[in-house]
Amino acid sequence: MDRSFPMTRAAGLDRLSEFLAGAGASYAADRNTDRGTEHAPTTSALSPYLRRRLITEAEVVAAADRAFGDGGAEKFVSEVFWRTYFKGHLETHPSAWTEALALAAAGHERLAAEAGLRRTYEAAIAGRTGIEGFDDWARDLVETGWLHNHARMWFASIWIFTLQLPWALGADFFMRHLLDGDPASNTLSWRWVAGLHTRGKHYVARAENIRRYTEGRYDPAGLDEYPDALDEPMPPRERPLSPADTPPSGQAALLLHLDDLHPESLPLGGATVMRVGGLIAHADGASDRVRSADRVAMADALARAGAYFGCPAGPVEAGWAGDLPVLTAWAPVGPSATLLPDGCRRVRRAWDEAAWPRSTRGYSRLRSAIPAVLAGCP
Repeated sequence: MDRSFPMTRAAGLDRLSEFLAGAGASYAADRNTDRGTEHAPTTSALSPYLRRRLITEAEVVAAADRAFGDGGAEKFVSEVFWRTYFKGHLETHPSAWTEALALAAAGHERLAAEAGLRRTYEAAIAGRTGIEGFDDWARDLVETGWLHNHARMWFASIWIFTLQLPWALGADFFMRHLLDGDPASNTLSWRWVAGLHTRGKHYVARAENIRRYTEGRYDPAGLDEYPDALDEPMPPRERPLSPADTPPSGQAALLLHLDDLHPESLPLGGATVMRVGGLIAHADGASDRVRSADRVAMADALARAGAYFGCPAGPVEAGWAGDLPVLTAWAPVGPSATLLPDGCRRVRRAWDEAAWPRSTRGYSRLRSAIPAVLAGCP
């Protein structure tokens, strides 16, 4: 099965249509099954497009409801909301991201100093551990930028509990290579597997489960199937969600970034867009494949924005906005938010405005509010 991801909005919409016409009907039953790269995915494989918002969560959920109706899309919709939940949770617990970065940096320092740890790490990222499944997943990640969601959980659990490697180094490895890697989903998923996101509740990869959901392709031996969850001195502290800004009235410059590349649907109020600039902030150490995908996605968004607003659109350069006020989509915690210039007016979509305040604790609160969120996001 072709696992390439042409990083354009048109390609994302095509993949959405293919999913709704194919695997979408059996998503609830098959989504945990990983049949390997030679078969069509059992998941939607839309996350590289959702990560950059080449397509939006709202339009994906609306399309699924139209296709399956009467609750037929309920499980898929819930999974789409997991990505929203992670973003909202990290936005209100930003130290989870900064601490992960610090732990990854400390882990790389340990690799330089500890030969045994370095050998284990190098074997893991090269797919040379001898653990069935894990080695193929490591190579697939590097070669394609993609892993099935269930394989990601197995991989993270084996990394942490069987290989006893620092979890933040695993999260860093994923961020460097995943085409859909974003700070929220990646960081908090690794924390969840480790037992840190929900304290004491960790995810343990078991040979029987891997055998079952790979349909017998893998039967790994030697896994630690009864580990203790990891712990930390202090969990990330919650902080209030920062308010969005009001768009300026009149002429303005629009700044695009990699967390939101659908400018046609941004809530711009009374602003008249006269210029569009594109700011690319790659994840630290991102692979050439990820960097290329980012560049293609931005080029696609700039071309669409120029046509939609009827104005110049190109990469951000010195003085690109002139004297115009600059507005931009809200950039959640991560590289884009770090690089946004001071003085930008940040607007937030109704989807995030409704969902993020319900994402401060466990997922169940947001899940129960999904009908209310959807009602407010036509």
